[in-house]
Amino acid sequence: MAITSRDFRELRLEHISRAFGSHNALRDVTLTVKRGEFIALLGPSGCGKSTALNCLAGLLSLSGGGIWLDDRRIDMLKPEDRGFGMVFQNYALFPHMTVRRNVGFGLQMQGVAKAKMDLKVEESLNVVRLAQQADKLPAQLSGGQQQRVAIARAIAVEPPLVLMDEPLSNLDAKLRLEMRGEIRRIHRLLGSATIYVTHDQDEALSLADRIVVLRDGGVRQIGTPHDLYNRPAHLDVAEFMGFRNALPARILRKQGDDVEMSLSGATLWGRGMDATDAGEVVAAIRPCDLVPMPEGAIGAIVTGMEYSGENFLGSGRTADGYEVFFRARDAMAPGATVRLGAPADRVLVYPRENVQ
Repeated sequence: MAITSRDFRELRLEHISRAFGSHNALRDVTLTVKRGEFIALLGPSGCGKSTALNCLAGLLSLSGGGIWLDDRRIDMLKPEDRGFGMVFQNYALFPHMTVRRNVGFGLQMQGVAKAKMDLKVEESLNVVRLAQQADKLPAQLSGGQQQRVAIARAIAVEPPLVLMDEPLSNLDAKLRLEMRGEIRRIHRLLGSATIYVTHDQDEALSLADRIVVLRDGGVRQIGTPHDLYNRPAHLDVAEFMGFRNALPARILRKQGDDVEMSLSGATLWGRGMDATDAGEVVAAIRPCDLVPMPEGAIGAIVTGMEYSGENFLGSGRTADGYEVFFRARDAMAPGATVRLGAPADRVLVYPRENVQ
């Protein structure tokens, strides 16, 4: 019997793994998702996020661990019996079917009576604001409208969980921004849980209640968008969250959570991230926080400038050969000398052994 009720307490992934031969695509992933939560699985290509989603959907079997919806173990169930809604990257709409028939397809497969199916389809189309497009074919719709049809089809079956696999990656920048708001609005309206796969940190930050960062099939950090943006626990997480500058340094002294470092022939203060007793560390800084200063800490030779609207994104190279990225109000010519600094609370310091 398919699971169709949104009235559940939690979904639990308990030490799940998935191997393809000798390759472990997922390794000992544990996660609890509460009803109403929006969870983003974030990470680079090949980190295991889509594998995790497919295991949840039942499209891939587990190599180890289990998946529970409240007290019911569901990883042994067929995909159609889990009752989850799935939104794919490429929409996966039937081109010969109208919007109305596409949305009702899952209900039809479940054997829902026509009167009830028509009502649910109408409700779903109203939720995604496409009631006026019900009799059109997918080819007559824009990309954003087609993605909303795919969402309507997923929610029509009243799933306890909606799974989304990079649903905005095929849209242009303007539509992606519009659809972020739509997806969040629909999620809040439904009250079910959503698990959303993305490699885009901005999407994860703007949509999720919590973000799960994956790397090499394992969980690196779980936290709120604020936690992940401001306090990434590992250097690789920091780099994925926009700390593009990662400069080797040596600690000179500590003062509470702050540390003074020597790097590239200069000194810089930063905020220590746990094990900073080691002398050899890495200073991680976002380009937007590293700016020219009359007496800045880091000297560099400008190698390039890109106009980004309000400011310029500059690149440079330090005397000891490290590449740096910084923000500047005015353009600088290649070969110019610049000194760069950042506020201490915007410089995160990690043990050197975290560098890989």
